[in-house]
Amino acid sequence: MMTYEYLDHEADVGIRASGATLEEAIADGARAMFGVMTDINRVGRSVEVPIRCQADDPAALFVECLNELLFQSDVRHLLFADFQVTRLAHTGAGYTLEGVARGEPLDATKHDLWTEVKAATYAGLRYDVEDGRHTLQCVLDV
Repeated sequence: MMTYEYLDHEADVGIRASGATLEEAIADGARAMFGVMTDINRVGRSVEVPIRCQADDPAALFVECLNELLFQSDVRHLLFADFQVTRLAHTGAGYTLEGVARGEPLDATKHDLWTEVKAATYAGLRYDVEDGRHTLQCVLDV
């Protein structure tokens, strides 16, 4: 006797971001992630939050940064509209990124919330450099 069933569930969103540098690609990926959640053009930039992430490689750094942004957004009750990488270092121990996220407090009267992003995942994770363009992609758990 079977006591479980499988359900169709389309709960993921893939994002792909690119830039002339790894820093640009990560920043665009952050904007893409918050663009899944709300119209980032309606989000102010009055609050700045420092972000610091570490990982072994650029692809993992992308996921770590997105998850750190989600964490900061959640605990501070903020929506971010912009992200700028201020420092990216590559050492024998891996990659370290420092940046600034800009946004404002969540306001239900101003911000239409579309989709809650729970996490950036390693599913579908890729990092490519082709013709001088850095491209990152991952799947967001929504």
